[in-house]
Amino acid sequence: MKYIFVTGGVVSSLGKGLTAASLGTLLEARRLRVVLQKFDPYLNVDPGTMNPFQHGEVYVLNDGAETDLDLGHYERFTNCVLTRHNNLTSGQVYETVILKERRGDYLGKTVQVIPHVTDVIKGRIRELSDENKYDVVITEIGGTTGDIEGLPFLEAIRQFILEVGPENVINMHVTLVPYIKAAHELKTKPTQQSVAKLREIGLQPQVLICRAEQPLDRDVRRKLSMFCSVSEKAVIEERDVEHTIYEVPLTLHSEGLDQLVCDLLHLETPAPDLADWRKFVERVVTPSKRVKIAVVGKYMDVRDAYKSIYESLTHAAASEDCGIDLKLIDAESLEHGVDAQLKDVAGVLIPGGFGVRGVEGKINAARFARERKVPFLGLCLGMQVATIEFARSVCVIKNANSTEFDKNTSEPVISLLEEQRGVHNKGASMRLGTWPTKIVEGTLAERIYGDTEVTERHRHRYEFNMKYRERMNAKGFVISGTSPDGTLAELIELRDHPYFVGCQYHPEFQSKPNKPHPLFKGFIQACLGQQTSRATHARADQESPRRVPERELVPQR
Repeated sequence: MKYIFVTGGVVSSLGKGLTAASLGTLLEARRLRVVLQKFDPYLNVDPGTMNPFQHGEVYVLNDGAETDLDLGHYERFTNCVLTRHNNLTSGQVYETVILKERRGDYLGKTVQVIPHVTDVIKGRIRELSDENKYDVVITEIGGTTGDIEGLPFLEAIRQFILEVGPENVINMHVTLVPYIKAAHELKTKPTQQSVAKLREIGLQPQVLICRAEQPLDRDVRRKLSMFCSVSEKAVIEERDVEHTIYEVPLTLHSEGLDQLVCDLLHLETPAPDLADWRKFVERVVTPSKRVKIAVVGKYMDVRDAYKSIYESLTHAAASEDCGIDLKLIDAESLEHGVDAQLKDVAGVLIPGGFGVRGVEGKINAARFARERKVPFLGLCLGMQVATIEFARSVCVIKNANSTEFDKNTSEPVISLLEEQRGVHNKGASMRLGTWPTKIVEGTLAERIYGDTEVTERHRHRYEFNMKYRERMNAKGFVISGTSPDGTLAELIELRDHPYFVGCQYHPEFQSKPNKPHPLFKGFIQACLGQQTSRATHARADQESPRRVPERELVPQR
């Protein structure tokens, strides 16, 4: 078993997760069995209770674990299907240690960071090692080197390297090499200081991943090599890619990272087969047509709040040789009218969320899509607001609402799950993880999926109230997917609409670059049909081909 630890220095948000995922792509292309995991130093037990404005998207795994969004990168870029064992936070570590102490597991010993906390961290790495299903374990350490909360994780790595032998481990450090315009040069001092901080902790990186706006010339590489005690060929340039994040594995391969890693770990592998990945990237970069889609959400100021949704749209569009112009609309701005902002779009997507803010704007957007026959995809809360809109406007249930927004509503078409009524703790208490959905034969959903039973990932507390099923069905509201026992509505569609689909689950968590999710693929196909007369050919010259240009953000009024 070989191990790669990915740390970061100088500043946060350098792209450690994307770098780790891209390395996983390259090693899998060399026919190695790879698994990734993320250690987060924050004290939250998981990110499930965090505000998307602060932390971005919460990514849900098959087993119901609420995790950091980097695990989404891991699953999209590789063949990994991850579990709660692939994400560890300081909150989980200390919770485990304290529970053990309360049970008496430590037999009266003084409980300390070393060895008790570090043993729990090392134990999580060994859990994956002991499965004997992998050749390489890639572990990303969140935060920035020098952060006080991250010290126990770095100490655990130092100990772990001693236990398994340095010949089986690579410490890869992602760092910033800033360009100072006034001096017209790249500065290596921040990286030198970051590596010095790692050395104080007892870690020496073997590979430097240098995030830079300008190319690293030979002199800069030599300087970093000398002052950081890293081989010159192990100073890897990682500049911002021009078009899409899916170019990153290709740029790192051109820098020789995958061959370097195999050499350092004494792994003999065939040359990587990146043909399919290159074809996908080519479709993303130079599509033959474009389509404009509105995403109506409530966390639009945060780039990562809907990360998996944007990526799923990219996957689906690429499969149709199509580029996307995303129109990001704050739901609150639609509370007093939608035509001006939605009249030029070929499709409307409403993502999930929590709380009443912006709900009426989302309801207005759903009504626009229904009345104008514009393709619509509602995810989780997006399905619920579409249900409320249909109940109010078509079924004339004027007080239709969700008990999430009005707990005393007289017409609760969306209501709290029965098992949720006594729940008071917020963390990890929703309906989470993979659940089966039975698809009704003869529906649009069956045509989209090509199957009568699927499994999808959930994250919600509220459900469609089945007491309204017959009344709404009579008006054209079709429940096309249910739980196997038929008691929970999982998927809805409208009978007289080209593509109006809402799902209670989160299909964006199972989409991959060369395997787009059926609901997103069907949505893009419907949007292209809607825009046939207006479809424009994307420019294919060397300067132009952007799949998602600067996004159009419609501010809140």
